[in-house]
Amino acid sequence: MSLARGVSRFAVVSLATLTLAAPSHATSLLHESLSVLTQQSELVLRATVLDIHSYWNADHSFILTDVHARPDLVLRGTAAGDVTFTLLGGTVGEITTLLIGGADLAPGAQYVVFLSHADLPGAAHRLTIREHAQGAFDVVNGRAISQAFSDPLLPDADGDTVVPGGAAGLTLDELAHQIRLLSNH
Repeated sequence: MSLARGVSRFAVVSLATLTLAAPSHATSLLHESLSVLTQQSELVLRATVLDIHSYWNADHSFILTDVHARPDLVLRGTAAGDVTFTLLGGTVGEITTLLIGGADLAPGAQYVVFLSHADLPGAAHRLTIREHAQGAFDVVNGRAISQAFSDPLLPDADGDTVVPGGAAGLTLDELAHQIRLLSNH
């Protein structure tokens, strides 16, 4: 099978598996406010990704990726040292599983991530990014920019579809301030 056909087949299978295996809110592209992201996350931190490791889950039905990161600022919750969390999708050999609207992280880069525990396909109770790309912010020149800024999001209950800070993002200080305020509610 060609690489393109393999990637395509697993992308379709991945979306079908994700729809069946995860809670419905986890696979939707429904806009989530900064308030919801913060209050539903156990841990919010700014961290540098140290390394990424993709692998097949226990029953070889889905590819998962463990992300090892070093926090330099904890905005909600507690983290003693490095943190490892798991994402849906990844590449093992010539097979790639893509998650449309998923977070895209790279070693050496810095992010603000919103994390909580969830059951992933074949991997129970893993720390993972909330609401996929909406729970990952790229840190660029002192600003935090939501990875979901170019994703078409369905309106939330207030009719909002714009990610926090819009395409320009928020300064790290402003995002940290808002998260701390929201954490105290």
